Amino acid sequence: MGMGVGWSIGANDAANSLGAAVGSRVLTLKRAILLISIFGFLGATLQGSHVTKTIGKGIVPINSLDKALATYIAVVACFAACAWLVIATRWKMPVSTSHSIVGAVAGAGVAVHAPVKWKILGDIFICWICTPLGAAILGYIFCIIFQNVFQLIIPTRYIRKVLTALIIASGCYVAYSWGANDVANSTGVMAGAGILSPRISTILGGLAILVGIITWGYKVIETVGSEITNLLPIMAFSAQLASAVNVHVYTLFGIPVSTSHSIVGAIVGVGLVRGSKVLNLNIMKDMVLCWMATPFISGIISFVTLKGIIFFIKTP
Repeated sequence: MGMGVGWSIGANDAANSLGAAVGSRVLTLKRAILLISIFGFLGATLQGSHVTKTIGKGIVPINSLDKALATYIAVVACFAACAWLVIATRWKMPVSTSHSIVGAVAGAGVAVHAPVKWKILGDIFICWICTPLGAAILGYIFCIIFQNVFQLIIPTRYIRKVLTALIIASGCYVAYSWGANDVANSTGVMAGAGILSPRISTILGGLAILVGIITWGYKVIETVGSEITNLLPIMAFSAQLASAVNVHVYTLFGIPVSTSHSIVGAIVGVGLVRGSKVLNLNIMKDMVLCWMATPFISGIISFVTLKGIIFFIKTP
């Protein structure tokens, strides 16, 4: 099931890295998927362990529970998170895989009366709110700065080439930071339950994410790349850099945040440089509703599923 979550993460979150580059027509969809696959896997395997510890035992102390119970929690949480992510991806909605797995782990913990660390959940929730806001502010600031800087120091005939290189580089940075932060969402609970070692879990999670990117990643890329606002190259670069910096900071502190929220917030921020009228408020409203629903839906699925399993086990 952890590999299933990894696949659904790759399918839903591939857009967070180079969706803006595709939307600004700097990269083709196929080239974007190739770069996302390479750098997302590198981030997962090189720095994925930071957030894996939080998901694995920071919300519910899975490592201290009975082995069988810990396994049930891990499998059910992965199933619940995967189910919701597949539904959201089918709708082309960029939702938070972090919110989904965190909600699922908490729901499973409540179902078996395990000690849920509500204070840590509260801290994570605050970071969830700060993520899109911080990315929007950074995106707005970066866009204004780079617009002025490029006009001053780069000859007009070279601006397009320079921007193309910067968009690709910043998109690869987003892919790396996304892989580092989100791989924990796929196999972190497996590591916490002792089913896999942290190292093996990050490698397998990275591979599963890679398969998700290749097979279904194009769906949400279309939404992020072109349906929120019409992205100019300077906007795409500013949004990707803002999102990458934002997520990478949280990753270093081991906090599971949403790369989806980060890139969408950054795109909104750069869009506001041109005025609110350029933003697609209808698609943004649908996104926000899905964001709010994500931890609760995955938590409910996890809670009901685990309760059902326990009921059938106890029934003679």
